[in-house]
Amino acid sequence: MEAQMLLRDSNIFPSNEVLKNVLGDTIYDVLEAFLRTITDEEYALTFEWRFYNDGKAWLCKVIYRKKTILWLSIWDGFFKTSFFFTEKHLEGIAALDISEAIKEEFSKAQPSGRLIPMIINVSDKSKINDLLTIVRFKKSLK
Repeated sequence: MEAQMLLRDSNIFPSNEVLKNVLGDTIYDVLEAFLRTITDEEYALTFEWRFYNDGKAWLCKVIYRKKTILWLSIWDGFFKTSFFFTEKHLEGIAALDISEAIKEEFSKAQPSGRLIPMIINVSDKSKINDLLTIVRFKKSLK
């Protein structure tokens, strides 16, 4: 059975209460800790939730100044982070100290135009350090 994307009602803003209800306590705690970390002084990222009519769902855009670092979506049982890179970043990604499984998935990803997606499903805190490493890398790119 394929996972279902949640937050499909444009009238229900994804407040902390809504997120906790749809994700459950455990996954919500991981999401909340991740968002708290990336918005702290070290990372200085901001995020905004918007309803996108093309996908008919709420998405969270995480930005540094005006640069999009990642997209975040809420699914049944996990949250999904989506980073987008170009071919010139492949060597840098290969050198990152992140899970080989993430690198393997990324190497198989089908480009969308010139962008190559790195999609990570997060259902527990085990992937947070990898996510933070990727965030730092993406933030450092020109």
